[in-house]
Amino acid sequence: MENKMNILLIEDDKRVSDSLRNGLEKKNFTVEPAYDGYIGSRLATTNTYDIILLDLNLPIMNGFDICKIIRQQQINTPILMLTAMGEIDDKVKGFDYGADDYLVKPFEFRELLARIQALLRRANPSQQSVSEILTEANLTMDLRTKTVSRDGQSIELTAREFELLEYMLRNKGRVLSKIDIVENVWDLNFDTSTNIVEVYINYLRKKIDKSFEPKLIHTKTGLGYVLKTN
Repeated sequence: MENKMNILLIEDDKRVSDSLRNGLEKKNFTVEPAYDGYIGSRLATTNTYDIILLDLNLPIMNGFDICKIIRQQQINTPILMLTAMGEIDDKVKGFDYGADDYLVKPFEFRELLARIQALLRRANPSQQSVSEILTEANLTMDLRTKTVSRDGQSIELTAREFELLEYMLRNKGRVLSKIDIVENVWDLNFDTSTNIVEVYINYLRKKIDKSFEPKLIHTKTGLGYVLKTN
């Protein structure tokens, strides 16, 4: 079982914070929120996290000052600044204060996730090969080489099929609704009239289940789909 990465999310807009927390927890992260700069600073300097997501415009203490305090205490946790302040001077200041990356609002959740994963890979190079190999039974997915094999046999997937299988492997054993799948794989607002999930589940079944045992993709009537061995 993969260890969950711990994220400190310092964001005063509760709606934004809740949305990001929900999305990240679906991606198997553990998220601790802080809604003002003082609390965020205290948590960042007393607890251990794998990454810190830091808004700049915060009550009590701004993100620049928090970043400075964290680095003054020799804490090397990767810091990704999230802010509507997109001027070059703001970005340069953020990097000068010790930020590792800078993402301007509004942003796509997929870009945030990609930047988080890149920072984690740089911070934990020795864990890269472990975290980027996903398996279930005799099915293996290598995220570095974008390859999939089953029982030693290579399986060719389209980009979207690969993303769907990755999401299911990261959530193996968990029943995933059509809404879960569409929002996390297609990043779309769910349209109940679409059958896109059924279509791509069928594509995957033909490629990774039809000629192999045990069957891995199971339908839970009225609930969704689950990837598991039994």
